[in-house]
Amino acid sequence: MGTTLMTGASRGLGRHAAEHLLRHHPDRHLLVFNRRPGLAAELAERTGNRNVSEVVCDLASFADIRRAASEVDGPLDGFLGNAGLQMTSTRKVTADGVEMTFGVNVLAYYLLLNLLMPRFTNPARIVVVGSDVHDSDYNSLGFIPAPRWDDPRKLAQPGEDTGVAGRRAYATSKLGVIYLVHALQRRLPEGVDVYSYNPGLVPGTGLARDADRFSQAIFRVAGKALVALPFATSPAKAGRLLAETMTGPRPADSGAYISKGEVIPSSSESYDERREEELWAAADELCGIPSGGIPSDGITRTPDRSA
Repeated sequence: MGTTLMTGASRGLGRHAAEHLLRHHPDRHLLVFNRRPGLAAELAERTGNRNVSEVVCDLASFADIRRAASEVDGPLDGFLGNAGLQMTSTRKVTADGVEMTFGVNVLAYYLLLNLLMPRFTNPARIVVVGSDVHDSDYNSLGFIPAPRWDDPRKLAQPGEDTGVAGRRAYATSKLGVIYLVHALQRRLPEGVDVYSYNPGLVPGTGLARDADRFSQAIFRVAGKALVALPFATSPAKAGRLLAETMTGPRPADSGAYISKGEVIPSSSESYDERREEELWAAADELCGIPSGGIPSDGITRTPDRSA
């Protein structure tokens, strides 16, 4: 009944989504990309469903993404991009020298989806997890500053060694996810849909794992308080809704923004074709994919349908 490739299945809402898929869709093969080996065995043991496999992949390395994508040898009719991170500064970089948050949350998905493009069947569904915080008007209770978009090449450079900078980079990366989805939608072949998905406020997702032990303890205490708020969503419920977005009826036209299972408009700032195309062109350059051509690794590029 098809194969779904998933990132970010090891913890939090992603773990719940993966387990929901395995329990409620036992005939569907789940292929997980994870930094450490053994996740597939854990999921199989937990759910009793052995229809799961894994490829070890570090999304903070373009070379590792290329290697992992080359190990996918069958058709895909689903892709669930849940892996993401929030850093305590913008000083840390990927293996390629890219600011870590932008590199993993945006560029890794750009590269991985381009590499996997020949694998997608018709129909197929791609979902990349975003966040409320992409919206400058969103009230994050003071935790996350508003996004600050810039030339993507500048966003890819390491910056300030402050927590505020790290949290702002996270919000900005989630705005970048929506730009990426919009640009990708214009390039995908008919029958392959792509969506950005907002799980809402989900305490206990492990985003703060880069913080020191004291800060992590503070986040754990705060998380227990936040989960009681009426607008918070538990990891279990968020995972179920995310899994249902992958497997349920077609939710909307390709490119839509889905928030906690409902199709709604994303922020007004997130609809900007100039920025979307600038991001696509910069990602071409940063990831080493020649624009409009067939790269040396054999990816056949799909032209922009709006051109």
